[in-house]
Amino acid sequence: MVIRVYIASSSGSTAIKKKQQDVLGFLEANKIGFEEKDIAANEENRKWMRENVPENSRPATGYPLPPQIFNESQYRGPHCKGMEYVMEIRRVSLRNGKMERKGQEDYDAFFEARENNAVYAFLGLTAPPGSKEAEAQAKQQA
Repeated sequence: MVIRVYIASSSGSTAIKKKQQDVLGFLEANKIGFEEKDIAANEENRKWMRENVPENSRPATGYPLPPQIFNESQYRGPHCKGMEYVMEIRRVSLRNGKMERKGQEDYDAFFEARENNAVYAFLGLTAPPGSKEAEAQAKQQA
């Protein structure tokens, strides 16, 4: 499975640049393989990204903005199947006194998954044996 991260290399928005750097930096630091797809330099990438972000994850007006994450052609947002585990972790976190944020963007959901050791589930990947996420999943299933 290939993780594809859609970015804009020439974005004028510092917020978008920071989000892109955060996502790419995290994936690189954790040696999670990915392909970077530039929507600013390649019209086909831009068209594909815009057409494949699900309706329920699109902004009310305008187009979806980068970074956008896909596993192969499957969108990895807060409404995807892989987030069921992350949502369970959120419920556990709430019971432990952490506050849940409402109306998160996909970017925030990615970093919430990171904070809760659930990034592999978010991305639709199997957590490596011995990782915190694999251990947490084993405890959930027990």
